[in-house]
Amino acid sequence: MSQLLRVQNFTVSSDGFGAGEGQSLEQPFGHADPGSLLAWAFATDHPPISRAAPGSRGLDDYFTRDYARNIGAEIMGRNKFGPQRGPWQDHEWQGWWGDEPPFHTPVFVMTHHTRPSFTLSDTTFHFVDGDPAAVLAQAKEAARGKDVRLGGGATVIRQFLEADLLDTLHVAVAPTKLGSGARLWDSPDELLDRFHQDVVPSPSGVTHHLFWRK
Repeated sequence: MSQLLRVQNFTVSSDGFGAGEGQSLEQPFGHADPGSLLAWAFATDHPPISRAAPGSRGLDDYFTRDYARNIGAEIMGRNKFGPQRGPWQDHEWQGWWGDEPPFHTPVFVMTHHTRPSFTLSDTTFHFVDGDPAAVLAQAKEAARGKDVRLGGGATVIRQFLEADLLDTLHVAVAPTKLGSGARLWDSPDELLDRFHQDVVPSPSGVTHHLFWRK
């Protein structure tokens, strides 16, 4: 089976924004509260960041538990790596992810300002300047036959949608409005010309939207 490009566990507000305005070092999601937007994922037994106490084991945990399955590389936008813009001013700062990033694969950060690769634990960050197809080709080679995860943010996901490169998407719609920020969509119906869709409501209040290519 061919390698897939997958969006997994990407969360947007009910009005379609994946992050708010005013992103900074102190506020990675801008004016959005990640504790509210991502509450569904952090409450599970397999959250994005490890937890000390057990969490929920229901529908939401099914999706967070699937996060790393058959993933060999990740692609992300520069805004997901950090708040710096333009030429890199500080190579000592190595992203929001700490000494143990949650990716455990090669990560390709899309940016017009490249910098040397570096490794933290078992994650190596590569900074690449290229169009979506070229970056995907690099990521697939690094994934060694496994799938590639497109981690976001919303702007990068839209770029890959416009290039018609995505195979599957899982988007969780949280019951909160942001009003402005990085928009993924006006409506999920925008994808129905190219994707099948299942919509699965969760007891946590989020609604899981699953898309796969027609």
